[in-house]
Amino acid sequence: MTKENPAGAPPLLPIGVIARRSGVAVSTIHFYESRGLITSVRTEGNQRRYAPVVLRYIAVIKVAQRTGIPLEEIREALRRYLPGSKLSAAQWKTLASEWRDDLDERIKRLTRLRDELNQCIGCGCLSLEDCPLRNPGDSLGSKGPGARILERP
Repeated sequence: MTKENPAGAPPLLPIGVIARRSGVAVSTIHFYESRGLITSVRTEGNQRRYAPVVLRYIAVIKVAQRTGIPLEEIREALRRYLPGSKLSAAQWKTLASEWRDDLDERIKRLTRLRDELNQCIGCGCLSLEDCPLRNPGDSLGSKGPGARILERP
């Protein structure tokens, strides 16, 4: 028993074990920790040690990142829970459902982008044959800069 690991607690893991088991680089673990996504304790020799639950946090972070959720949003979502606490199935379900609406909107935008990529996007250039049909007289120019058709809500 040490002050870093009270009696009855699972053994703390060195960063190399966390990296190997999570599939992320040591530098990524340091980065996540520097951003407040995960926490560690220091041994008397100043080495980082992690509770096994950090593996679950890293898995959640990786899943969220793969869906395009920014790290800041992930950090804010995880911040609601006690650092180092084990996320329950209900807590994970809550996180996932909160991200679902945002993911649905991203999917909608990406689908529209895919489907309209080879058409006029309303950039105001008037050089494509399709532009006079989609944006006659550059009427979209009065609505602001950028690809107005593509960026519509």
